[in-house]
Amino acid sequence: MGGSIGVGLIGTGYMGKCHALAWNSVKAVFGDGPSVRLVSLAEVNADIARKKADEFGFEQSTGDWRELIANSDVDVVSITTPNAFHAEMAIAALEAGKHVWCEKPMAVALADAERMAAAAKASGKVAILGYNYIQNPLIRQIGALLADGAIGTVNHVRFEMDEDFMADPEALFYWKSEASSGYGALDDFGVHPLSLMHVLFGSVSKVQAHLSKPYAERPTRDGGKRAVETFDIASVLFELGEGISGVMALDRSAWGRKGRIALQIFGSKGTIVYDQERMNELQLYLTSDKPTEQGFRTILTAPQHAPYDRFIPAPGHGLGFNDLKVIECHELLRRIGGEPARVIDFDAGLRIERSVHAMAQSHQEQRWVSL
Repeated sequence: MGGSIGVGLIGTGYMGKCHALAWNSVKAVFGDGPSVRLVSLAEVNADIARKKADEFGFEQSTGDWRELIANSDVDVVSITTPNAFHAEMAIAALEAGKHVWCEKPMAVALADAERMAAAAKASGKVAILGYNYIQNPLIRQIGALLADGAIGTVNHVRFEMDEDFMADPEALFYWKSEASSGYGALDDFGVHPLSLMHVLFGSVSKVQAHLSKPYAERPTRDGGKRAVETFDIASVLFELGEGISGVMALDRSAWGRKGRIALQIFGSKGTIVYDQERMNELQLYLTSDKPTEQGFRTILTAPQHAPYDRFIPAPGHGLGFNDLKVIECHELLRRIGGEPARVIDFDAGLRIERSVHAMAQSHQEQRWVSL
């Protein structure tokens, strides 16, 4: 990878800042690849756009995202807007000949996700989704352990994701409780465990799901009440293509949980346990250990777990969420450069979306649904 690449960023919230930090850091961390030029930033309010462009280091700003996409100096567009806008923006960028880095989930409607995948294929450009948890060096290590057969034949997996940002029943109604944002926990963040499932095991083959609302309504700013239209809790039984049974539990209203993505992988010769809230360690149990020494061992991230070494030369110091975004940015640049890359592109993302919609269908029809 070499030369220069022009970046446009749409959205300046939580994930917008994450993308900006990644684009600012990727060259310094990895040392290779093209020089990054932060060309333009778009926000719905032109004054906010200008302020954030100054903060994030972008040369230009605009209150019109279409103007950003039309900018000939922009080669790749980061899309970090609310879910409902992903399809229109991504398709427009691809049709304009831009590469796309779009935050998850892919789209609210399956038909929109299908249109996005088709647009990516037709454009010949790189289009990936923001599944940065797959970039954790320890998730890569789990994949290596599975590939080596360290825990034997996997027979059961459990994936959980819990946070408490929707736990307070008195929290004001906002867009994540609107049906226009999607199903709720299932596609708002359930896609993250599904992304880990995708890189470790592949796609699910059949599902049975139950969705629930801990709170039927929420207060509004005017003192009234509004019915909650999404489901903050989802429980899913599933089967992987290899016949592996699985459980996925999701909860956006789990007091005390901040960023928990817990994996338990059970095999014929051992078990792997991981929790994103302790993202720099994993637990490994092997039956090959002496009976007197059997027990879970803790493995801490270290320079041997690439690309940890690009950030820190000493073991046990730990990476953070934004570091995973820098790794993801580097993988995007590798894919744009025609090199092998660990990314979830729009084709793989569409498979995840189909899993989500099959789970919602299962809940609605109260039956198993095959994919």
